[in-house]
Amino acid sequence: MTASHPAAPILVIIRGNSGTGKTTVAREVQRRYGRGCALLEQDHLRRIVLREHDSSKISPVAPAFITATAANLLQLGYHVVLEGIMYRDRYGDALTQLIEDHAGASSVFYLHAPFDETARRHQNRADTVTFTAQHMREWYVHRDVLGVAGEQIIDETSPMEQTVNTILHTSGLAAAPPATPCPTYCPRCAAPTDGTS
Repeated sequence: MTASHPAAPILVIIRGNSGTGKTTVAREVQRRYGRGCALLEQDHLRRIVLREHDSSKISPVAPAFITATAANLLQLGYHVVLEGIMYRDRYGDALTQLIEDHAGASSVFYLHAPFDETARRHQNRADTVTFTAQHMREWYVHRDVLGVAGEQIIDETSPMEQTVNTILHTSGLAAAPPATPCPTYCPRCAAPTDGTS
């Protein structure tokens, strides 16, 4: 009798301009899935871990570092939600290679909103940001889609709840069991909880 192996983990990539809601959506996708799903935020890995500028005038390390981190987590059994602007001209090759090399299902979502809508959302952000609407205008690239098979564009008319549900169900995360030691084999996860762990 052969041992059964869990299905390969799922890769979800969420891209879009600043102010399209991708970070909020990605965090909610991970929260709803629970343990066994890793969230990788481009801004954290590039700005905090690497302290690297996102510029077309350099040969950035971030695309290779971010996709290698995602690939490693997938190999370890984590479902991965990867989010960020991740401009196609700088990240396209690395993201496409990540998708091609991954043995499991991959889903790519592009959250689209016109510039005026992203600027309006920026004004209503609850968190402290260090950039202005003028910065956002300089960064804005219209429909910078990756161009891979099955990529879905979700526009600004989709409420967050609907967007999160679309990503969970289209990607297969909604029905995918975890394959990581926590929570699959974790005594704490198996034990009754008061909701604080």
